[in-house]
Amino acid sequence: VASIETIDLAAMTSAQVSALTTAQAIALTTDQVVALTTAQVKGLTTAQVAKLTTAQVAALETVDLAAMTSAQVSALTTAQVVALTTDEISALSTAQVKNLTTAQVAALTTDQVVALSTGQIKALTATQVAALTTAQVASIETIDLAAMTTGQIAALTTAQAIALTTDQVVALTTAQVKGLTRSEEHTSELQSRQYLVCRLLLEK
Repeated sequence: VASIETIDLAAMTSAQVSALTTAQAIALTTDQVVALTTAQVKGLTTAQVAKLTTAQVAALETVDLAAMTSAQVSALTTAQVVALTTDEISALSTAQVKNLTTAQVAALTTDQVVALSTGQIKALTATQVAALTTAQVASIETIDLAAMTTGQIAALTTAQAIALTTDQVVALTTAQVKGLTRSEEHTSELQSRQYLVCRLLLEK
């Protein structure tokens, strides 16, 4: 398999590529992976996708990654997700982002979180938001945080709320602040600068 010329591999049908065993798929060189057509990538089985090496995943063209089904993206291991370049992360559709598992979301690096567009951040489900690490939450761009729905903000855990930077708290809309303080008001842990800023904003 590794000896197949890239031009010949690109000429194979999607059915032929999907018929490769996981061992054969792993044997593909990065050049061969790059040579795969969008249709061939989209035709990969979830088993094949899950067995790709991190180098192979990183070698995927952004257009090919964007064309993958939600099931294929969900099949990626956390190691594969971490291996995705920031360009590849940015290329994910909102539907693909929404179907990421909580484990995949929690595995994202802070650089990858920063690379997410406003639309991608807004596509996160409440469950996915709750799965974010405190470091990931603190890395969300203020413009993206301000675009999040009140439901997403309300889904933040106490630890996540405390992790918000002062700049992030200031960027919250009035509706977001109300949702945050209502959902976390009963906890003593929010006696922090972020909570105080929230209160000051509400009193304006």
